Amino acid sequence: MWLSRPPRAYACMVVHRPAEEVFEAFADPAVTTRFWYTTSSGPMVAEAVLRWEWQTYGVAVDVRVLEVERGRLIRFSWGNYEQPTTVEMRFTPREGDRPGTFVEVTEAGFRGSGDDAVQWVNDTVGGFTTVLCAVKALLEQGVEIDVVRDHHPV
Repeated sequence: MWLSRPPRAYACMVVHRPAEEVFEAFADPAVTTRFWYTTSSGPMVAEAVLRWEWQTYGVAVDVRVLEVERGRLIRFSWGNYEQPTTVEMRFTPREGDRPGTFVEVTEAGFRGSGDDAVQWVNDTVGGFTTVLCAVKALLEQGVEIDVVRDHHPV
């Protein structure tokens, strides 16, 4: 098996809340820490350099916010400075019987062997799907579920 191009991870979900509210859940660490990481050194604003921590795992990552379009887009790079990946989060309003926001998360820039890249993409899709489930539960039901911590129990 051979890869014809570098793989990209993609996860998506509809959250039945307005796009501005869903966007803010990811931009404001006071909300994000309720469903994703434990601490952040600041909000997701363009050109910010942040530090996110997951205390359960004893893990931290540096985040460079590349672009923010209020209510529509957050783009950032994170990970190892020599091989960071880029994450794009898009927030698209949905109308109709069940209005809400279609959240799409794409991550690109995976490196290494084909086997390593495929494993990394698989882990990333699972991780972002878990995060999307957690934000959905919080914003739609007001429930904080521990799925991020339970995704990889220590």
